[in-house]
Amino acid sequence: MTSLALALRRINDRLAILVGLILLACVAFTLIEIIARRLGGSLGGVDEISGYVMAVTTSWGISYALTEQAHVRIDLLRQRLVPMGRAVFDTISLACLAGTAIVVAWRGWGVLEKTLSTGARANTPLETPLWLPQSLWWAGWVWFALSACVLLASVLVSFLNSDYETVDAVAGAKGEA
Repeated sequence: MTSLALALRRINDRLAILVGLILLACVAFTLIEIIARRLGGSLGGVDEISGYVMAVTTSWGISYALTEQAHVRIDLLRQRLVPMGRAVFDTISLACLAGTAIVVAWRGWGVLEKTLSTGARANTPLETPLWLPQSLWWAGWVWFALSACVLLASVLVSFLNSDYETVDAVAGAKGEA
């Protein structure tokens, strides 16, 4: 695996730990709300905050899944190919994923920009300024697009050098038997 891909993996490992801690905090918040309701009280807004947390942690978590090769792929044909053929499929797959991430990040900015220009707030008792969760969500997609592009560049260099083993290590299907 290239040093760039390894560095990206280390960064995403740390981000995944942070995302996990945020999810654990959300679980604790939810448990406190459940206990408070049983005692006749309520914190309020737990469902709204949980929704924001899920969107934000998902957008950041997909970069971790990318560097861990955990994205779902249908590899019926790929499994039967020689290393160069697998490298072609892996490169095309990563290019499509990077393209999709770029489009989502690009279009996500339009959503965030509109929210910022209108000062939109959630139609809930918390009246959350929507730019807060949307900016964190969008930043996750930007990071995913950047991660995918960095890995694609690494894979393209390896592919052009006929280093199909590195292509497989960076963009192959993990857990393939």
